[in-house]
Amino acid sequence: MSRVVLQNASIPGEGGSQPASLEVVDGVITRISERVESDDAIDLKKAVVLPGFIDIHNHGAVGIDVNEADAAGLIEIGRFLLRSGVTSWVPTIVPDSIERYRSIISAISEARTVEVDDAAEIVGIHYEGMFSNRKVCGALRPEFFREYKRGDLDNLPSVEGLAHIFTFAPEVEGGVELAEDLVERGWIPSIGHTSASVEDLEAAYAKGVRQVTHLFNAMTGIHHRDLGVAGWAIAKEDVCCEIIADGIHVSEEILKMTLRAKGSEGLMLVSDSIAPTGLGDGEYRIWEETITVNGLTTRNNRGSIAGSVITLADASGRIYRLGANHLGLAQMTSSNQARLLALRDRGDVAVGKKADLVAIDSKGEISLIMKSGVVIRS
Repeated sequence: MSRVVLQNASIPGEGGSQPASLEVVDGVITRISERVESDDAIDLKKAVVLPGFIDIHNHGAVGIDVNEADAAGLIEIGRFLLRSGVTSWVPTIVPDSIERYRSIISAISEARTVEVDDAAEIVGIHYEGMFSNRKVCGALRPEFFREYKRGDLDNLPSVEGLAHIFTFAPEVEGGVELAEDLVERGWIPSIGHTSASVEDLEAAYAKGVRQVTHLFNAMTGIHHRDLGVAGWAIAKEDVCCEIIADGIHVSEEILKMTLRAKGSEGLMLVSDSIAPTGLGDGEYRIWEETITVNGLTTRNNRGSIAGSVITLADASGRIYRLGANHLGLAQMTSSNQARLLALRDRGDVAVGKKADLVAIDSKGEISLIMKSGVVIRS
């Protein structure tokens, strides 16, 4: 039996963060109380304990692109992510050939069977694009976009036991039927790379769509006489939205406005990180084109922002400095994602949950990372 005690901590709640100590036995939180006795407890010095971050939109890091990665490469990405507080992640695939899809899914299937203590766990697959609007492709390759015909999903490889997110545009030919088929299959439809009308959006909503991919980016914005995709997503109370909080994809003023309008229960921070994440400035060859990284800005040859080079720790720190409280951080970095993916064993700091934990200090900086009860960083 392994036992770890975290003393002098705080956990977020509706009334603010409350002092607490946590006992972890064999990777599970077994007790939360005012004080748990232990001779070798870890003193968190009043740090706030959040559930481990869950990144549902990630294209790669440390020079490794999900579309090109083998199992070892995916594990290496997971190692980098865990060091930044991400305990679970969803490899995200850009539009590509069916042969490439099969290779990627095979690598994901292999990687998740390898027992690795020092890497974030793969908990899903995110197909981004393919059945999206060519005119709103962003950094994705429009030559791989196409219209949907019933039966097309049968050709896409999948992994049993993993959640599957699928970003699509409801206005493409067959888009509403696609929404219906995704829901019927048990996959998670997410609206993105789209200029859909409100009528198209409502049709998809009626089929069960309740998620939007990277809010504001690769979609129509808000105009005072036209709600746009972004406005529709904010106005729909039960639609949850990814958002990239790097200050580049979405300005800090809009981040603050969206947080007030949508609330933390309706937002999920994502990195949308690409292979150069963690490598610094320079030119990198990704998705058959050159992408330039300068600070937090990424650009492809067409001038489009091409993903990000942040982590969820960066996003969490930024949104915290913009006024989010600790409970809001927990929701936007983990709880909402766990609910979306139906991961009932994580996403909250509570007895019976996996001890996937991140502790942050008064400045929002990470002071401890724990995965399945193992301290990764302190």
